[in-house]
Amino acid sequence: MSGRGAGGRRRGPVVDPDAPVTRVRARLGRWRDRLLTLAWMALIWCLLWGRFSWGNLLGGLLVGGAVLLFFPLPPVTFGGRLRPWALLELAGRFVTELVSASIHVARIAVQPGYRPRGAIIAVRLRVRTDLNLALTAEAISLVPGTLIVEVDRERGVLYVHVLDVRGPEDLTGSRDRILATEARIVRAIGSAAELRLLAAPAAPAAPSGPDPGSVPPSDPVPPTERGVDQ
Repeated sequence: MSGRGAGGRRRGPVVDPDAPVTRVRARLGRWRDRLLTLAWMALIWCLLWGRFSWGNLLGGLLVGGAVLLFFPLPPVTFGGRLRPWALLELAGRFVTELVSASIHVARIAVQPGYRPRGAIIAVRLRVRTDLNLALTAEAISLVPGTLIVEVDRERGVLYVHVLDVRGPEDLTGSRDRILATEARIVRAIGSAAELRLLAAPAAPAAPSGPDPGSVPPSDPVPPTERGVDQ
């Protein structure tokens, strides 16, 4: 069924939300989202164990299924599509960063007399859906040297603790790596509208709280090395 809007322009067909076909599609969409969530939780389980095996995969599926059954998560819609080549790029870059960051943190741990300095930066993501916030935060937290401190869901801001900060250029580099991770995730599973958002310049992420200037690092550092990425 279709109609005409103002000015005689023809509108698209009117969809009845209670129609059987619409209900079936909605049900299939919910099951698809649950399966994607289960697959992601199983992947995270294997990464937490540090190696991929059939036992770890089966354990991740059982734990993820139990979490979804007994602790149902709020509905997170998935309006994008999977892109195999972008998924391979996402996985390859993630493994590369994981190995590189692990070596860097290990070198810091064994270097005599060296005290690494850390800072908290605020990064506003360009795609502010719950799914993108969750996936980007998980990908960042799994890489040694970076840790999510807080997530501002309303503004789409991630507050990230970064290790071994020596100057403002390290803050800028950490922010760029986080935005690059978000971009790879969106290119792998995002919708066309979300891909267009990546072309827009990143908005500044002003820190919340009474002090608009900076968030002090975890170790005292000179004034030129402290601050929240603006």
